[in-house]
Amino acid sequence: MNTHWVNRLKQPEFELEGNRLIKVPSAEHSTHYVPLTDYSIISVKGPDAHKFLQGQLTCDLSEVDRMGALPGAHCNIKGHMHSLYQVMRASDSGYWLRIRTDMAENALTLLKKYIVFSKAEAELEEDLIGIGLQGPNASEIGDRLSNAFGIAHLLVTERPGARRECWFETRLMPQVLELVEQSASPAQRNDWELLEIDAGVPELAPVTSEAFIPQMTNLQAINGVSFTKGCYTGQEIVTRLQHRGQLKKPMYLAEVHCKDAPSPGDTLASEQKDNVGQVVRAAHIPGGYRLLAVIAKDQAENQPLHLGNPEGPLLQLLPLPYELDPALFQSKR
Repeated sequence: MNTHWVNRLKQPEFELEGNRLIKVPSAEHSTHYVPLTDYSIISVKGPDAHKFLQGQLTCDLSEVDRMGALPGAHCNIKGHMHSLYQVMRASDSGYWLRIRTDMAENALTLLKKYIVFSKAEAELEEDLIGIGLQGPNASEIGDRLSNAFGIAHLLVTERPGARRECWFETRLMPQVLELVEQSASPAQRNDWELLEIDAGVPELAPVTSEAFIPQMTNLQAINGVSFTKGCYTGQEIVTRLQHRGQLKKPMYLAEVHCKDAPSPGDTLASEQKDNVGQVVRAAHIPGGYRLLAVIAKDQAENQPLHLGNPEGPLLQLLPLPYELDPALFQSKR
């Protein structure tokens, strides 16, 4: 975690668990900001930055340019997601790729493997820190930050649910937080995680790297996959599944009432079969956890599901916030 956050948060009114904030002072405002202390930024910049990323990531970089940010995966040649980013347009010749810090080094290594013949460079940005903004004034605060500092030093992007995500140079932390704290109070990292899960947004962890094809995490439903932009690494497999295959394991939203937190990669079981799915990400709720999990569709829709094994805590499936194309689950042979 950035030392600027360490110095800021290692005070009596805050409590950290690892690099996540788990205790904050009582809120004074209905809008909150969340230190994104467990994320990092990889920058890709240079004359060929757009062309390079267009040929590597699943999302359409032209849409990133238009919208400001989109999710995008970097797949291996077999179409399985090695890295999963929030891809942000940072300047006329560069992009910021936000990723879990514990995934950043391996992600950067893969990018550098392919970037050697491009007029672009990829590097881990040690001097950028981020916050999430959630609540009724999130968009207004984001606009004030953009107007005050400009995109050369600070970048604000939209998140589902009228939230905003803000990344900025560490030297700006005092000024940024002074402006933010006029109308927002600090919140726990779990609060942001829960909203991401409720929005059906997937994330990879080291244990789930290369475990899923993009459609298994519903990435196409949140504009994280383009089927019209042309070739990228793993594109043949991803496109074949979309147009000629049958998706048998999509991602579901669920709740489970248990004491111990589910972790990415934890297995699920039905009452008839072990290993029918994997947890993608989870957040605490009163009495248990809400989670996203990739699950075999025939088991999820016909059998009770349990965390771990058939005797484990029972899962309750919840409606996703978006619809999946029914044709994706139909045999095309």
